[in-house]
Amino acid sequence: MYLHLGSNVVVPHAAVIGVFDLEITSQSRLTKQFLTRAEREGRIEAASADLPASFVLCQRDGGARVYLSQISAATLAKRFAKMAGFSRG
Repeated sequence: MYLHLGSNVVVPHAAVIGVFDLEITSQSRLTKQFLTRAEREGRIEAASADLPASFVLCQRDGGARVYLSQISAATLAKRFAKMAGFSRG
């Protein structure tokens, strides 16, 4: 199963480590440092040209990869939970 992150970007459900609200988490100094380092190392991919609302951390190609998505973290988390069987709806 795959999690759709926006536009034509999907990631395998099993690769997802976490889904994060970009506005809330980017207030943290450590998160800012993490995202800056990931960008510098070329490990960030935009799922859309739109302003990102969330980021998804995945285990891909032997390392961590960050996907920026215009879809809210709450919506992505609901999709993920439904696919994993955590949701009844």
